[in-house]
Amino acid sequence: MILLDGNLTASAIKKEIAEKVQRLIAEGKSVPHLAAVLVGENGASLTYVNAKVKACEEVGFRSTLIHKPENISGEELLEIIEQLNSDPSIDGYIVQQPLPLHISEQQILLAIDPAKDVDGFHPENVGRVALGLPGHIPATPYGIIRLLDHYGVETEGKNAIVLGRSHIVGLPMAILLQRNEYPGNCTVTIAHSRTKDIANLCRSSDIIVAAIGKPGFVTADMVKEGAVVIDVGITRLPDASKKSGFRLKGDVDFDAVAPKTSFITPVPGGVGPMTIVSLLSNTLIASAKR
Repeated sequence: MILLDGNLTASAIKKEIAEKVQRLIAEGKSVPHLAAVLVGENGASLTYVNAKVKACEEVGFRSTLIHKPENISGEELLEIIEQLNSDPSIDGYIVQQPLPLHISEQQILLAIDPAKDVDGFHPENVGRVALGLPGHIPATPYGIIRLLDHYGVETEGKNAIVLGRSHIVGLPMAILLQRNEYPGNCTVTIAHSRTKDIANLCRSSDIIVAAIGKPGFVTADMVKEGAVVIDVGITRLPDASKKSGFRLKGDVDFDAVAPKTSFITPVPGGVGPMTIVSLLSNTLIASAKR
């Protein structure tokens, strides 16, 4: 079993990005500028956005955090998005999800300039990815593909199953795994809450990508020997023994599953760091295009 170490891989990619930023500075060019919009006080979102800001500092990006109260109206948030769209100093930005229930996530998403949509969620970017055209690839699937590439994981001709069909991870992940390039060329199944006999489908899969948000859902009896397991899930579970009061649990029962695998990601330290570094890569690309 080989651990797909997202922290280690992300550090190597961040070093490459930092070197590119230094070259931009030496050439007298502006450095990439990433903005993040955070609404409310969701603990997981706060942690994630702060990690993105820290990552910007590490590679030499400029970063701006716009933090608004949970009772902000949809109209006010749309005004902020319009300002970011028209601000020439901003190369890319994200609107951290989830948003409060009174705000339409779809309406907000459609208002984002696709060129600055470094999360890769806008329909234009998703469509370009589906057609194999240049565009911002959704950060989490992009990070997973880069992790597979970094470790030289064989994908051609493999049977892959993606657990989850969200537009953030599941659907774009399936698209990327079946592309006619490496990593890719898989035969892909997408499983969801209405899929029958998921366990049997997993047992016949060479690659399992778990992205459903159910802690410990993938158990050892669902995984065949030598499978590659990618755990996207990350759930906070109460734990009085921890200083934080919680522990992080993935969608995979790691301790039981890991011995059966050829490659597996840990939680935390697997997909999460790769999502953040892919966000930086998308911002660098957006900056170059602008």
